[in-house]
Amino acid sequence: MVQTDKGSRGYLISIVMVAVLGGLLFGYDTAVISGAEKGLQAFFKEAQDFDYSDRWHGFTSASALIGCIIGSALSGLLATRLGRKKSLIIAGLLFFVSALGSMDPEFLFFEHGKPSFSLLLMFNFYRIIGGIGVGLASAICPMYIGEVAPSNIRGMLVSWNQFAIIFGQLVVYFVNFFILGDHIQPLVEEMGKGIAAINPAAQWTVTTGWRYMFGSEAVPAGLFALLICFVPETPRYLVSIGQNQKALGILARINGSGKAQQILQNIKETMTVKTEKLMTYGVMCIFIGIMLSVFQQAVGINAVLYYAPRIFGDMGMEDPMMVTVFMGIINILFTLVAIFTVEKLGRKPLLICGSLGMAIGAFGVAVTFGHAGLEMVTAISIMVYSASFMFSWGPICWVLISEIFPNTIRGAAVAIAVAFQWIFNFIVSSTFVPMFNMHLTEGDDFGHWFTYGLYGVICIIAAVFVWKLVPETKGKTLEDMTNLWRKRC
Repeated sequence: MVQTDKGSRGYLISIVMVAVLGGLLFGYDTAVISGAEKGLQAFFKEAQDFDYSDRWHGFTSASALIGCIIGSALSGLLATRLGRKKSLIIAGLLFFVSALGSMDPEFLFFEHGKPSFSLLLMFNFYRIIGGIGVGLASAICPMYIGEVAPSNIRGMLVSWNQFAIIFGQLVVYFVNFFILGDHIQPLVEEMGKGIAAINPAAQWTVTTGWRYMFGSEAVPAGLFALLICFVPETPRYLVSIGQNQKALGILARINGSGKAQQILQNIKETMTVKTEKLMTYGVMCIFIGIMLSVFQQAVGINAVLYYAPRIFGDMGMEDPMMVTVFMGIINILFTLVAIFTVEKLGRKPLLICGSLGMAIGAFGVAVTFGHAGLEMVTAISIMVYSASFMFSWGPICWVLISEIFPNTIRGAAVAIAVAFQWIFNFIVSSTFVPMFNMHLTEGDDFGHWFTYGLYGVICIIAAVFVWKLVPETKGKTLEDMTNLWRKRC
């Protein structure tokens, strides 16, 4: 690639595109369960040594999130000790092992095709391994992009990571759809009565289909683990370990030789104290980062993304997987809105507008879900809710988390913020089905309107939080954030 005094834009784009593959795997791994969970449920319902209850199914569907919490909590330590690049290589290998293990959890130790409690534990072990990879990638990919990107396009480039997450979800929706083919998902009422009692068109899904869905992730996981070996370490990390000349070389390739010297000097000035304490810049700095993560999950979006086919099926849609794919396409389009407006409009306006749009969509679902003749209104409300998230909290939260923390505490601060994100992801995902199915009296719709009404209220609180407390970071360098928080604390 040709490098000019202005730097090589092609070089920058190439390394960012490799990094966002981690985001694609993030989306792929977290959404693959949406197509596989019913076949998986029917498979373990056949177990003779324990009762695979709804509670066990809820835990199994969300078990990867336990790994996400672990991975995100470890991300700061690994990113600081090993660097951003090596940590992403580890994430890629974990994705790969998890994909193969989830496809064939019987490998070496169990009889193939015979469900048991021990096999369930092994399956969840592999899903947790993949979750650790997701947790690492979710924290380190935007950190990596934020640390190599010039300040004037950093928001746009970090937003591509969210695009990759949503694209990964869309890809796996398509993959699950094509794997399913002419087969169908088993009905809940058929489960546990023996494989022969299940509709013949669904039996393949129970014995084999869910395995292919999980195993399909091995292809992008292997590609990511290989390609990440060829990207450079970030200049900020290199300066933190005293490799200034290497950092200067990478900065020169990205920004041009003249500007590279100035950026390097700014980085060195904020790296003079390598071991600053987490609260050096005040409690509010960490609190805002944590609450950005909490609100991104507490608004309830992943309850929709993880259970989309089931939700659309409960609404009476004839082909819920196809509707889920359509929703995935809409999500992609609205993520592009954020990518191309974040540097023009700023971070805060997008977050506030998205919060209000989500509130409207959530209240729409709360009022119309389950009412005959209003199915289309409910579907549109769900898509408004989802689309509003995709141009706001989806990408912009990651942008802010990657850039609001000062250089000297970024690794640890990002790890804490992202760990809270996965904790609340787990809480929302594991409580959605019980809340949604709540009844005050037999047959009422209390759970339906309460669940989405609660999400709508949280969306409004999130808008107020952003308006009052979150700093605007548009156009600021990562080094500017050090001065911003010093003035605030």
